[in-house]
Amino acid sequence: MGSINKQHMTIHWKHIVKDDDSVPSTEATLKEKATLVGRIGQMMLSVGTGAWRVRNSMNEVARTLGISCTADIGLLSIEFTCYEESGTYTHSIALPTTGVNTDKLNALEAFMREFPEMATQISAKQIHLVLDEIQKKPANYKAWNLGLASAIACCAFTFLLGGGPMEMICAFFGAGVGNFVRKLMLQKKISLLGNVAVSVAASCVTYVLTILLAQTIFGVSEVHQAGYICAMLFVIPGFPLITGGIDLAKLDIRSGLERITYALLIILTATMTGWVTALVCRFQPADFVALQIDTGMMIILRIITSFFGVYGFSLMFNSPRKMAMTAGLIGMFANTLRLELIDLAHFPVGIAAFIGAFFTGCVASIVKKKIGYPRISLTVPAIVIMVPGLYMYRGIYYIGLNEIGDGSLWLTKAILIVMALPMGLVAARLCTDKNFRHCT
Repeated sequence: MGSINKQHMTIHWKHIVKDDDSVPSTEATLKEKATLVGRIGQMMLSVGTGAWRVRNSMNEVARTLGISCTADIGLLSIEFTCYEESGTYTHSIALPTTGVNTDKLNALEAFMREFPEMATQISAKQIHLVLDEIQKKPANYKAWNLGLASAIACCAFTFLLGGGPMEMICAFFGAGVGNFVRKLMLQKKISLLGNVAVSVAASCVTYVLTILLAQTIFGVSEVHQAGYICAMLFVIPGFPLITGGIDLAKLDIRSGLERITYALLIILTATMTGWVTALVCRFQPADFVALQIDTGMMIILRIITSFFGVYGFSLMFNSPRKMAMTAGLIGMFANTLRLELIDLAHFPVGIAAFIGAFFTGCVASIVKKKIGYPRISLTVPAIVIMVPGLYMYRGIYYIGLNEIGDGSLWLTKAILIVMALPMGLVAARLCTDKNFRHCT
């Protein structure tokens, strides 16, 4: 016999699972086992991890419970069927939106390590209660905390892109206000394009007001207007860009394309909003004034700012502080390596990005074995600082002014780097993870 059960949002397991704690999960009915498989997949998908990891977790649960599972996974939905000798059972699950929560991802991976033992000892109901506790975990940070994290990250990002102290200060205030507004809108469940556009506009306007105030009071030069784009880099969709590339590498075509399309929507909305704001305020992209810093001091400053940039982005993904610091330590060496390969060894930007991402992935694999943090919780914050948001913005800006040649040049540079980053992580996974290496 086969049956189909379409579930949207949370799986209503209480209507399916028997209230009998004496029967271990491995001896439950097919429907009860399917609720566990589906719920694990749903929770994994909701915290932002890629389709390969979601499918792998669902398969691990299914094998432990003595059933088989096939799944079709997208950005916001999962359709899967569980099989055993007595029949089949199909679920269709949908999420209202997507997001990133590395703290819950870490809890889910810890749960997965303990699941084989749990399944033989406790009932399906008791396992669902454990999952309830994970699902109810509150966010680690409030809106103002995330605003401060964004301010720190974008301030550091500004220096790494070539900005000086004035640009860093203005980006600090702009990004802080922008991400604070974004978090408040997310709490109100404002739609994706709405919260991106409003938060980016808020960050750009705050930068403009800060620089104009500095010009009026302190006589600051107008050349510092060049850094206003750095204030909006907190919206860079690092997780979907990277996980989308990894999904494509594992032939999860649907999920990969959906994630990359989602990321492109955010990038397009953010860059268009920044462009309109620049036109209204009569700002235009310009090169930063060269900083007069010797090579040794520049390397030290890049190490420091790379740490704080990655640390800030990691906090924005709801990472606990220890996890964020671990990602920061990885990122400060990986990003400095990338920048020095460009400046000192004159590597092409794409190759330097690949090497930086490969280094990040290899170190994260070692850390995972030692500490247990999910690789993606360390790798994505560590390389999101390498995503060329400034190049993307300049490309859209020039194309908007019908300067197609300049716009295409900047977008081509951005595309090469964006392609190189997930390729570097994939290469690292192939070298360090035998399960990822094989077709499973």
